[in-house]
Amino acid sequence: MVQTVPDGDALKEAFKEALAETLHEQRGLLREDFVEELEDFAFAEAIREVQQTGRIERDAIFELLEIRRKDRVPEKL
Repeated sequence: MVQTVPDGDALKEAFKEALAETLHEQRGLLREDFVEELEDFAFAEAIREVQQTGRIERDAIFELLEIRRKDRVPEKL
């Protein structure tokens, strides 16, 4: 059996299609990772604010907790 090696453009296109299909099929996992990163960023900002000012508004803490709670509720994509 003779095997052919795809040229660079064909290989690039096949990789793009495979990546797009994988992202489409696994978008729930991707969303979870994205939400976790946003949470980490929000809490890091809150910590910075406390370090700079020595305090943080009570409402800001509850807002962060509410965002975190909403993001934990499964959502249809």
